[in-house]
Amino acid sequence: MDFFLLFIIVVVLLPIVFVVATYNSLVSLRNHIQDAWANIDTELNRRYDLIPNLVAAVKGYARHERETLQRVIELRNTALADHGTVHHQEGTEAQLVKAIRQLLAVAEAYPDLKADKNFLELQKELVNTEDRIQAARRFYNGNVRDYRNRCEAFPSNLIANWFNFESRDFFNVDPAVREAPKVGGFS
Repeated sequence: MDFFLLFIIVVVLLPIVFVVATYNSLVSLRNHIQDAWANIDTELNRRYDLIPNLVAAVKGYARHERETLQRVIELRNTALADHGTVHHQEGTEAQLVKAIRQLLAVAEAYPDLKADKNFLELQKELVNTEDRIQAARRFYNGNVRDYRNRCEAFPSNLIANWFNFESRDFFNVDPAVREAPKVGGFS
């Protein structure tokens, strides 16, 4: 009788423990993804806060580049208001990164601007922010990878499908600027 009772306990409880443990691990991974996205969002907002100052610095030297300056501000405002899917925000951010690169390319044509202390500080802060965005992006994507592996690997995929755990997208956006500006051969 003891063997039969033990067999029933194992047959009934083991699957229940597996389902509960798998479900809880999927919830935990999903929460890690949300937390990691919040980190990206914080760093993106940091970049958005820098852009008006960067545009203002360039505007002082490159008044006839109005179209480029307006485009950067428009895309910044669009990105700031974008609370869509990761995939949608990825597209918005890619456009903003392209516009920031164009703005920095405009700055290259103005030696006085490139030497301006305020502009250089803003550019360094932008580089720092881009590094932070990329670190947050790597952390987010690592969590998405772990979550997707768990949702797609057997037998946890059965639990993920049963409880409708949705797939998550990776966030892939190139940095707007890759390195600190060089002044007099030094960085």
